[in-house]
Amino acid sequence: MFNRPGPRVRKQLKLLSDRLAEENPVLKGVVDPFRDLDRVGYAAGLLDPTEDSYAFGISWWPMIAMLGTFSAGKSTFINEYVGTTVQRSGSQAVDDKFTVISYGGSEHVQELPGLALDGDPRFPFYRVSDEIERITDGGGRTVDHFLAMKTARSEHLRGRIIIDSPGFDADEQRATILQLTDHIIDLSDLVLVFFDARHPEPGAMRDTLEHLVNRVAERNDFTKLVFILNQIDTTWREDNLEEVVSAWQRAVVRQGNATGRFYCLYNESAAVEIGDPQVRERYEEKSRRDRQEIHAKIQEISSSRSYRILGSLQAIAESIEMDALPALKKALEQWRRRVLQFDAGMFAVVAVILGLVGYQSAGGLAPWTDGSVWQSMGERPLMTAFGLVVLVIVLGGIHFFNRRWLARRIARTLPTETAAGNWRAAFEKNTRPWRPMMGRAPLGLGRRMISRLHQLRDRAEAYIQRLNNQFVDASPVSRQGGRASATDVHHPPEPESKAPDPAPGTDAPRDYAEPEAPEKR
Repeated sequence: MFNRPGPRVRKQLKLLSDRLAEENPVLKGVVDPFRDLDRVGYAAGLLDPTEDSYAFGISWWPMIAMLGTFSAGKSTFINEYVGTTVQRSGSQAVDDKFTVISYGGSEHVQELPGLALDGDPRFPFYRVSDEIERITDGGGRTVDHFLAMKTARSEHLRGRIIIDSPGFDADEQRATILQLTDHIIDLSDLVLVFFDARHPEPGAMRDTLEHLVNRVAERNDFTKLVFILNQIDTTWREDNLEEVVSAWQRAVVRQGNATGRFYCLYNESAAVEIGDPQVRERYEEKSRRDRQEIHAKIQEISSSRSYRILGSLQAIAESIEMDALPALKKALEQWRRRVLQFDAGMFAVVAVILGLVGYQSAGGLAPWTDGSVWQSMGERPLMTAFGLVVLVIVLGGIHFFNRRWLARRIARTLPTETAAGNWRAAFEKNTRPWRPMMGRAPLGLGRRMISRLHQLRDRAEAYIQRLNNQFVDASPVSRQGGRASATDVHHPPEPESKAPDPAPGTDAPRDYAEPEAPEKR
């Protein structure tokens, strides 16, 4: 009612805003436009105000997914990056769940059940239990069977989330794991796919390659995959690293990926002894250079996630206007036309039945033509009025039955999960009994609401420009190397240079920690 969120949604959005203020201040103020967008969704029936918000449908923290086989070194890489032992590592499968690793204030690594993710919209996998229930066909598996959460006090985790996957060839629930992997790839900003250089024959990994490469290559965001050939120190005796890399590149290209680029790594603290100094130096330099490049990619996604969230705000507003609105208009027009057709047909049947009954009760057509029947009706006004009321009730019942029955049939053809929200629920809101059939626009999507959507899209563009200013303006904040704040987003400092701001969407330095001033030419 009044197009406002319920207490639970308000509380969750407040928690989200507070956490953004702590870890990613640049995005703190962006929660408010999502609140305004929610009001449009509530008015149109696309969102349930008691439990839904458009802000819950996106991941506010950059996500890095670690995928691969069980012995490929994912956990070792995570421990090295975080700076503390978060994940167990070994040559056998040691984890059978997806582990979401986030920043925490405790000095020690904290382990939490998967339910901590399922019930908190600030994290990915919010309400993932519904998806697990669908995948497992209600087989009694809960979210805790597939997900776990860990927090560690590491600056490398501040403002981002890492997901470590179980080995694809080690889990007995392989089908479910692979389907959840698709969901993770959708959510992630960067996907690191690890392979083990100790198994140089990629043919043995054909199934894994098919799922991780072939299916993702068909997507428009397959470029976020990064392939890593780990434990390359095991190839030093043959000194054939180039041949091993080429074999994996050919396998990846055959699966449909256009690049086939591989980064080569190994953990020097746990490496085998490389007896040849020249080979060791070359391997160390290769691993060090590729590791730095991977770390830089992880660092970059913090800024790209900010742009992606603002892009999501624009995309949702556009989807409501360009997708949901026309679809609802078309469905409602179809519903009106069918209701009128069914009403006309059934009213005609009622008229025929009444005519036959009147013909038989009056003893023929003559009493109707000479006026005796009408005279008799006038002499008994109460009986006549009662008959008319019964007739109106019967015709009204037929009409509302047709409305409801046809609305249900058409509603089943509409999707319940889209970028704009629940089309089916919005259609059903427009076909409630007290809703007039001949309304011009779907409920909550009139001219005033469409104008509000346009304003929200303009606000998103303004936020993008302000984000650009944080990264490219020669402002005092940039010179001091300070972290951008929420105040900076709303009131960016005036640039000292008279050069115009870059247009939205242009490339800019992507380093939150130390934004640099543009180079003077």
